[in-house]
Amino acid sequence: MGAPEVTRDDQTRPAFYAASPGRLRDWWTMLHPPYTAWHLSYVVVGACIAPAVALSRLLATLLAFFLAVGVAAHAYDELQGRPLRTAIPNWALVTACIGGLSGALVLGVFGVLKVGAVLVPFLVVGPLLVVAYNADLFGGAFHTDLGFALSWGAFPVLTAYVAQAGDLSWSATLAAAGATALSLAQRSLSTPARRLRRRVVDVQGAVVLSDGSESSLDRDGLLAPLERGLLTLTWATVLLAASLAVFRLG
Repeated sequence: MGAPEVTRDDQTRPAFYAASPGRLRDWWTMLHPPYTAWHLSYVVVGACIAPAVALSRLLATLLAFFLAVGVAAHAYDELQGRPLRTAIPNWALVTACIGGLSGALVLGVFGVLKVGAVLVPFLVVGPLLVVAYNADLFGGAFHTDLGFALSWGAFPVLTAYVAQAGDLSWSATLAAAGATALSLAQRSLSTPARRLRRRVVDVQGAVVLSDGSESSLDRDGLLAPLERGLLTLTWATVLLAASLAVFRLG
Protein backbone atom coordinates (compact mmCIF):
# COMPACT_ATOMS: atom_id res chain seq x y z
CA MET A 1 0.00 0.00 0.00
CA GLY A 2 1.50 3.33 -1.06
CA ALA A 3 1.28 6.82 0.30
CA PRO A 4 -1.29 9.40 -0.81
CA GLU A 5 -0.30 12.09 -3.29
CA VAL A 6 0.95 15.13 -1.40
CA THR A 7 2.26 18.55 -2.27
CA ARG A 8 4.22 21.03 -0.19
CA ASP A 9 5.62 24.49 -0.79
CA ASP A 10 7.25 27.15 1.35
CA GLN A 11 3.92 28.70 2.29
CA THR A 12 2.23 25.48 3.39
CA ARG A 13 5.06 23.57 5.04
CA PRO A 14 3.68 21.47 7.93
CA ALA A 15 6.73 22.31 10.10
CA PHE A 16 9.44 24.94 9.97
CA TYR A 17 12.04 22.20 9.40
CA ALA A 18 10.08 20.42 6.66
CA ALA A 19 12.14 20.05 3.48
CA SER A 20 10.85 20.31 -0.06
CA PRO A 21 9.21 17.11 -1.34
CA GLY A 22 11.61 14.37 -2.40
CA ARG A 23 12.45 10.79 -1.53
CA LEU A 24 15.36 11.47 0.81
CA ARG A 25 14.08 14.88 1.89
CA ASP A 26 10.82 13.32 3.08
CA TRP A 27 12.80 11.03 5.38
CA TRP A 28 14.66 14.05 6.73
CA THR A 29 11.33 15.76 7.46
CA MET A 30 9.89 12.61 9.07
CA LEU A 31 12.80 12.48 11.52
CA HIS A 32 11.85 15.91 12.96
CA PRO A 33 15.58 16.84 13.08
CA PRO A 34 15.43 19.71 15.64
CA TYR A 35 13.24 17.78 18.07
CA THR A 36 15.20 14.56 17.67
CA ALA A 37 18.45 16.42 18.39
CA TRP A 38 16.80 18.15 21.35
CA HIS A 39 15.68 14.93 23.00
CA LEU A 40 18.89 13.06 22.22
CA SER A 41 20.61 15.88 24.10
CA TYR A 42 18.86 14.66 27.25
CA VAL A 43 20.62 11.33 26.79
CA VAL A 44 23.98 13.12 26.77
CA VAL A 45 23.05 15.17 29.84
CA GLY A 46 21.97 12.07 31.77
CA ALA A 47 25.13 10.17 30.89
CA CYS A 48 27.51 13.05 31.57
CA ILE A 49 26.32 13.74 35.11
CA ALA A 50 27.14 10.14 36.10
CA PRO A 51 30.23 9.61 38.28
CA ALA A 52 32.06 7.96 35.36
CA VAL A 53 31.25 8.14 31.66
CA ALA A 54 31.93 5.26 29.26
CA LEU A 55 31.84 6.50 25.67
CA SER A 56 30.71 3.13 24.32
CA ARG A 57 27.67 3.09 26.62
CA LEU A 58 26.81 6.69 25.75
CA LEU A 59 26.95 5.99 22.01
CA ALA A 60 24.84 2.84 22.41
CA THR A 61 22.23 4.73 24.44
CA LEU A 62 22.15 7.54 21.89
CA LEU A 63 21.66 5.05 19.05
CA ALA A 64 18.90 3.23 20.95
CA PHE A 65 16.97 6.45 21.56
CA PHE A 66 17.51 7.61 17.99
CA LEU A 67 16.02 4.35 16.73
CA ALA A 68 13.12 4.34 19.20
CA VAL A 69 12.19 8.04 19.19
CA GLY A 70 13.76 9.56 16.10
CA VAL A 71 12.80 6.70 13.78
CA ALA A 72 10.10 4.44 15.24
CA ALA A 73 7.95 6.99 17.08
CA HIS A 74 8.07 9.52 14.26
CA ALA A 75 7.37 6.89 11.59
CA TYR A 76 4.35 5.70 13.57
CA ASP A 77 3.17 9.28 13.96
CA GLU A 78 3.43 9.90 10.22
CA LEU A 79 1.26 6.83 9.60
CA GLN A 80 -1.51 8.47 11.62
CA GLY A 81 -2.98 10.85 9.08
CA ARG A 82 0.25 12.07 7.44
CA PRO A 83 0.70 15.21 9.58
CA LEU A 84 4.00 16.02 7.79
CA ARG A 85 2.46 15.32 4.35
CA THR A 86 5.33 13.12 3.22
CA ALA A 87 5.06 10.69 0.33
CA ILE A 88 6.94 7.90 2.12
CA PRO A 89 5.10 4.62 1.36
CA ASN A 90 3.13 3.14 4.23
CA TRP A 91 5.11 -0.09 4.07
CA ALA A 92 8.35 1.86 4.48
CA LEU A 93 7.00 3.69 7.53
CA VAL A 94 5.83 0.40 9.06
CA THR A 95 9.26 -1.11 8.39
CA ALA A 96 10.96 1.90 9.98
CA CYS A 97 8.73 1.65 13.02
CA ILE A 98 9.28 -2.07 13.56
CA GLY A 99 12.98 -1.89 12.69
CA GLY A 100 13.57 1.11 14.94
CA LEU A 101 11.93 -0.46 17.96
CA SER A 102 13.60 -3.81 17.32
CA GLY A 103 17.02 -2.21 17.05
CA ALA A 104 16.47 -0.25 20.26
CA LEU A 105 15.41 -3.43 22.05
CA VAL A 106 18.50 -5.32 20.86
CA LEU A 107 20.73 -2.54 22.14
CA GLY A 108 18.77 -2.58 25.40
CA VAL A 109 19.39 -6.30 25.84
CA PHE A 110 23.12 -5.76 25.35
CA GLY A 111 22.88 -2.97 27.89
CA VAL A 112 21.30 -5.30 30.44
CA LEU A 113 24.09 -7.82 29.87
CA LYS A 114 26.65 -5.10 30.42
CA VAL A 115 25.07 -3.03 33.21
CA GLY A 116 22.78 -5.52 34.92
CA ALA A 117 19.12 -6.12 35.70
CA VAL A 118 18.69 -2.51 36.83
CA LEU A 119 18.17 -1.63 33.14
CA VAL A 120 15.33 -4.13 32.64
CA PRO A 121 12.54 -1.74 33.75
CA PHE A 122 13.84 0.87 31.30
CA LEU A 123 13.98 -1.76 28.55
CA VAL A 124 10.29 -2.53 29.19
CA VAL A 125 9.04 1.02 29.74
CA GLY A 126 10.79 2.55 26.70
CA PRO A 127 8.90 0.70 23.92
CA LEU A 128 5.70 0.92 25.98
CA LEU A 129 6.00 4.72 26.06
CA VAL A 130 6.53 4.88 22.29
CA VAL A 131 3.43 2.77 21.57
CA ALA A 132 1.24 4.18 24.35
CA TYR A 133 1.95 7.80 23.44
CA ASN A 134 1.49 7.48 19.68
CA ALA A 135 -1.43 5.04 19.80
CA ASP A 136 -3.30 6.91 22.56
CA LEU A 137 -3.41 3.82 24.75
CA PHE A 138 -4.81 3.92 28.29
CA GLY A 139 -7.38 6.50 27.29
CA GLY A 140 -4.74 8.87 25.98
CA ALA A 141 -3.22 9.27 29.45
CA PHE A 142 0.28 9.45 27.95
CA HIS A 143 -0.69 11.75 25.07
CA THR A 144 -0.71 14.90 27.18
CA ASP A 145 1.79 17.69 27.71
CA LEU A 146 2.98 16.09 30.94
CA GLY A 147 3.02 12.62 29.39
CA PHE A 148 5.17 13.96 26.55
CA ALA A 149 7.53 15.74 28.95
CA LEU A 150 8.03 12.69 31.15
CA SER A 151 8.40 10.30 28.20
CA TRP A 152 10.71 12.34 25.96
CA GLY A 153 12.33 14.51 28.63
CA ALA A 154 12.76 12.75 31.97
CA PHE A 155 13.00 9.18 30.65
CA PRO A 156 16.07 9.71 28.38
CA VAL A 157 17.95 11.43 31.23
CA LEU A 158 17.23 8.67 33.74
CA THR A 159 17.94 5.85 31.29
CA ALA A 160 21.26 7.31 30.20
CA TYR A 161 22.33 7.90 33.79
CA VAL A 162 21.48 4.35 34.88
CA ALA A 163 23.27 2.95 31.81
CA GLN A 164 26.43 4.65 33.09
CA ALA A 165 26.12 4.44 36.88
CA GLY A 166 24.01 1.31 37.40
CA ASP A 167 21.64 3.11 39.78
CA LEU A 168 19.78 6.40 40.28
CA SER A 169 20.77 9.48 42.25
CA TRP A 170 19.35 12.83 43.32
CA SER A 171 21.41 14.57 40.66
CA ALA A 172 19.83 12.40 37.95
CA THR A 173 16.36 13.07 39.40
CA LEU A 174 16.96 16.83 39.36
CA ALA A 175 18.28 16.68 35.79
CA ALA A 176 15.19 14.67 34.78
CA ALA A 177 12.99 17.33 36.38
CA GLY A 178 14.83 19.98 34.37
CA ALA A 179 14.33 18.02 31.15
CA THR A 180 10.65 17.68 32.00
CA ALA A 181 10.33 21.44 32.44
CA LEU A 182 12.15 22.11 29.16
CA SER A 183 9.89 19.63 27.36
CA LEU A 184 6.81 21.34 28.80
CA ALA A 185 8.15 24.63 27.45
CA GLN A 186 8.64 22.92 24.09
CA ARG A 187 5.02 21.81 24.05
CA SER A 188 3.76 25.26 25.02
CA LEU A 189 5.39 26.58 21.85
CA SER A 190 5.05 23.65 19.45
CA THR A 191 1.33 22.99 20.01
CA PRO A 192 0.11 26.44 18.88
CA ALA A 193 2.78 26.53 16.16
CA ARG A 194 1.61 23.19 14.80
CA ARG A 195 -2.01 24.35 14.87
CA LEU A 196 -1.17 27.55 12.98
CA ARG A 197 0.82 25.69 10.33
CA ARG A 198 -1.48 22.74 9.77
CA ARG A 199 -5.00 23.93 10.55
CA VAL A 200 -5.22 27.71 10.34
CA VAL A 201 -5.83 29.14 6.88
CA ASP A 202 -5.96 32.82 7.71
CA VAL A 203 -5.76 35.22 10.65
CA GLN A 204 -7.22 38.71 10.49
CA GLY A 205 -7.08 41.42 13.08
CA ALA A 206 -5.02 44.18 14.62
CA VAL A 207 -3.04 44.91 17.77
CA VAL A 208 -4.00 48.26 19.28
CA LEU A 209 -1.35 49.83 21.52
CA SER A 210 -1.93 52.17 24.45
CA ASP A 211 -0.95 55.20 22.34
CA GLY A 212 -3.65 54.35 19.83
CA SER A 213 -1.33 53.01 17.13
CA GLU A 214 -2.17 49.75 15.42
CA SER A 215 -0.28 46.90 13.79
CA SER A 216 -1.80 44.15 11.71
CA LEU A 217 -2.19 40.65 13.10
CA ASP A 218 -1.65 37.72 10.74
CA ARG A 219 -0.70 34.05 10.70
CA ASP A 220 3.00 34.61 9.99
CA GLY A 221 3.27 37.19 12.75
CA LEU A 222 1.85 34.74 15.28
CA LEU A 223 3.94 31.85 14.02
CA ALA A 224 7.37 33.51 13.85
CA PRO A 225 8.07 34.02 17.60
CA LEU A 226 6.86 30.50 18.42
CA GLU A 227 9.17 28.83 15.92
CA ARG A 228 12.04 31.17 16.71
CA GLY A 229 11.69 30.17 20.35
CA LEU A 230 11.65 26.48 19.43
CA LEU A 231 14.77 26.78 17.30
CA THR A 232 16.57 28.79 19.97
CA LEU A 233 15.72 26.26 22.68
CA THR A 234 16.85 23.43 20.40
CA TRP A 235 20.27 25.00 19.92
CA ALA A 236 20.55 25.90 23.60
CA THR A 237 19.84 22.32 24.71
CA VAL A 238 22.15 20.76 22.11
CA LEU A 239 24.99 23.14 22.99
CA LEU A 240 24.52 22.49 26.71
CA ALA A 241 24.74 18.74 26.10
CA ALA A 242 27.77 19.20 23.84
CA SER A 243 29.56 21.24 26.50
CA LEU A 244 28.98 18.51 29.07
CA ALA A 245 30.25 15.86 26.66
CA VAL A 246 33.40 17.82 25.88
CA PHE A 247 34.01 18.47 29.58
CA ARG A 248 33.59 14.81 30.58
CA LEU A 249 35.12 13.13 27.55
CA GLY A 250 37.52 15.70 26.16
